[in-house]
Formats: sequence, structure tokens, C-alpha cells
Amino acid sequence: MKDNFAQNNLPEPNAQPDYLFLDLPQFNHPNDLNCVERLLDNHIANGKGSNICLKTFDETWTYNDLFEKANQIAHVLVDDLGLLPGNRVLLRSCNNPMMVACWFAVLKVGGIVVATMPLLRSKELKTLIDCAEISHVICDSSLADEINLVQSDFLKSVSFYRNGSIDELMQSKPKTFQNYNTKADDVAIIGFTSGTTGNPKMTAHFHKDILNICEAFPNYSLQPTENDIFTGSPPIGFTFGLGGLVLFPMYFGASSFLIEKPSPDVLLEVIQNEKITICFTAPTAWRILTEKSKDYDLSSLRRCISAGETLPLKIWEDWYKATGLKIIDGIGATEMLHIFISSNQENMKPGSTGIAITGYEAKIIDKNGNDVPHDTPGRLAVRGITGCKYLNRPEKQQEYVENGWNITGDIFKQDKDGYFWFVARGDDMIISSGYNIAAIEVESVLLTHDEILECAVVGLPDEERGMLVCANIVLKNQANASTELAKNIQNWFKENAAPYKYPRVINFLDQLPKTETGKIQRFKLK
Repeated sequence: MKDNFAQNNLPEPNAQPDYLFLDLPQFNHPNDLNCVERLLDNHIANGKGSNICLKTFDETWTYNDLFEKANQIAHVLVDDLGLLPGNRVLLRSCNNPMMVACWFAVLKVGGIVVATMPLLRSKELKTLIDCAEISHVICDSSLADEINLVQSDFLKSVSFYRNGSIDELMQSKPKTFQNYNTKADDVAIIGFTSGTTGNPKMTAHFHKDILNICEAFPNYSLQPTENDIFTGSPPIGFTFGLGGLVLFPMYFGASSFLIEKPSPDVLLEVIQNEKITICFTAPTAWRILTEKSKDYDLSSLRRCISAGETLPLKIWEDWYKATGLKIIDGIGATEMLHIFISSNQENMKPGSTGIAITGYEAKIIDKNGNDVPHDTPGRLAVRGITGCKYLNRPEKQQEYVENGWNITGDIFKQDKDGYFWFVARGDDMIISSGYNIAAIEVESVLLTHDEILECAVVGLPDEERGMLVCANIVLKNQANASTELAKNIQNWFKENAAPYKYPRVINFLDQLPKTETGKIQRFKLK
């Protein structure tokens, strides 16, 4: 018996983007494919089980440790929790080895992973669970409070690890498991692109997509070997973090140091003490790391990767001056799974995002879909080995995919040498400290406050965070406007939604600027 929710809600084939470069052998896969076998099981079969796979400040796991724990959790999922192939499993945790083991266990049994960030609140978690009809949750016990508040008719099981039921049940389970025979185009993961209120978009990626991105960006930009040690700050719940901290190191038999609370000082300490060679983080973090770099020995680093928002030239130049290392900028999207435009050590223009990496092609088009001349701003269009597959959202699929191309919503220009240069975002997405925050989702929360009549949220440029969430608010009683009320609204917001989304700037206005048809003129607020 199989749960076909994901497969049944995929876009029609003619609504999906064109997939290119399938004639390249590294992107060809057999019809029967479970990506876990290439990422994990094969290392055991090839005698690499004793190699270090995952480390933290408290633990060291070999590939064999991860393999056995994932197998035991897989037995728990099937034998004790009744998980069926195709069921969606929400994983809620900071970056730690048990989350990785659970990620692999879900795929081993044919389930679909929905990884989330630890900061999400119960209302947001319920939205995700209802939208993806999630049947099972596995949660770090330290994050139990919010998930225990969730009530959904779809939920059949909520389990915990770290002194929870998962730990207890897995102890008696066999350390081997026969993986479910998934297909190359079976859905492996669902990622929510942005927006966890209302009806958020969920994008699906196949087992073959997981392996494809491991052949693309790492080989183009990183040239990893099994001797590399990866680390970084992005949550595994982000596809940026999933690739950089789990998929890429494990595909090449390397190791990863996972940090649950990666402050700049902690990240620098780990790079120094663990002899990190490859580090992933956001531009705002690279700026702070530059300021502190002189106090640490960073000589082991050979690759530095930035994504999540555009990398300012000054940050690139300051880091290079301080360390002699060139930051590799890149742009990816949850819809595309990972980075599709980037650079490498031999092929880089400081300030540019780079060129389309192996497996992808990109171009700049106008609003009618026509190519534009070099150095002319326009919409970024991409196609290649991965692409957008929104579940159950045909209207959004039609917006994102035009004539077989993925339209990312970013404004870029391309120079005569083929390099892409970021100009602006083409929508109301706010990227702050590497987090994608949709203006509409912040507004949806604010409008539930008793004193707020109207609001419009925009992003304001900020040197430290890239952008700040700015809420322009019209109160029901304008006489109540005050600094104290603004602070109260901020604190209230953090209790009702993920704290990273809260408006750091609040402006009280008599009215919002609008067109004659009532549309808010956001450009005036910016």
C-alpha cells in the first residue's frame, strides 16, 4: 500500500519545466533509484564505514554509525509508527546527527521528508502539516513545546528523540534494513518556498534530483574529496543547508561538522579547531567573520560559499584582503533545489554571481519572454537538471514556469562574457540575514493584532543584515501610536510567528499610499 498524495498533486508534464543535459552520463539514472544508497549505503559496501561522517562538539559519528542508526529508525517508522511509502514526515530540529539519521530513515522506507526550521511556531507548523497532509512528525525533544500545541486531523504520530520515544524504540531494532524500492522520479523531499501562513507553496524534488545537484555545484565550484571537512550556518531545513552540510559531503565521502547555534565566534572556533576546509554561510555572516578573522587561524579553509542573498562586492573584497580566500557566490532557489549560477576559483568576476554551472543554462528576458541585450536588466530564466514542481498549485506553477523556463523572480543582467549580475528582486521577498521572508506573511500576522487596521511590509536596505523587515502600520486609533506600542507589537509578533520574521522597523502612518484602484504603492514606502 502506498500514499500517492505527492505523485497525484504534481504538475501535469506539460506544465513542468524543460529538463536539459540528460545526455550527460552523470545525470542519467536507472528507473529504480533510492538516493540513500548512493549517499550512505554505498560507503558501507565500499569499506568506508569507519570513516568519520558527522561531528559535533559532543559526538563523532562514522558512516557506519549513521548507517546503523538510520536503519534502526527506519524499522521504528515501519514497525511501530505505521509509516507507509509516500507518507510525509515533518522533521523539526536544529542541525545535529540525529536529524540527519531521521532524514535518511524516512527515505529508506519510501517516505517523503519535509524538513523545517526550529524557529517556526505552532500556527506555522499547523499550516505546513495541513497543506502537505503530513501524517508523522519527528522532533528534537528540546523543541517539543510548539509542536505539542499543533492539532491537525492529518497527524497520526508525533515522536521525539533525545530522551524520547525514538531513542527507546530504536535500541531493540536491527541495524540493517531493506530499502524501499523507490523510483528515480518518486518525490523524496518537499520544501516550502516561503510563506507559512495562508496557502504556502510547496515544491517537490525527486530522488534523482537529490543526486543531480551533488554532481552539479560541488564538481563545478568545490572539487571535494573525502578528506574535506564541511561546516556552515544554514539550517538543514533550508535546501542550501541540506546540500552544503549533508548531501555534498556525503556524496563524496567527506565529513561535516554540525553546529546547532552557529554564531560567528562559534563558526570561527570550529573552522580553527576542526581544520574546516569548506564553509557555507550567508553574506551578512561573511561580513562579521571578516571583522573577527584576525583572531583565528583559518589556514585550513580552501572554499568559502555564500548564498541566500546577493553577496556585496565590499564583503568579497574585505574577506579576500583579510584571508586571501575568494568567496564563491551563488544563486539557488527552493524551486530549483540548490545553486544553479555560481563561479569557481578559476572562473570568477568579483561582484558577479557567476555563470550557469554544468547542468543548467540561464538567460535574461523581458516581460514578454524575449531575450534582452547584454548589460540590460531583465527577468532571470533558468532551466536544467532540476526545476520547479509545485504541488497542487497549478496557478503558481504557470507563473513560475514559462515556455519551459523557470522564472526565479530575480532581476539580473548578463555581460558579454556570460556572467550574471544581480540587480534586484522582482517581488516583495525580503532577504534578511539569509532568511527568505515574504512580505505578505508578515502582514498576515500583523493584521490579527487588535490595534492594527492596515499594514504594508517592505524590505529596507541594511548594511549588517542585507535587508530589514519594515512594517508600515495604520492603527485603528491613531492616537495610540508610540514607541512603546511599537515595541509591544514586536514582542507580540515574536510570540505568534517565527522571531526572525518580526518587523525590526515600525512606522505608524495616517494612511497607506495607494493607487486609485486601492493597490498599495510599495515603492513609495521603500
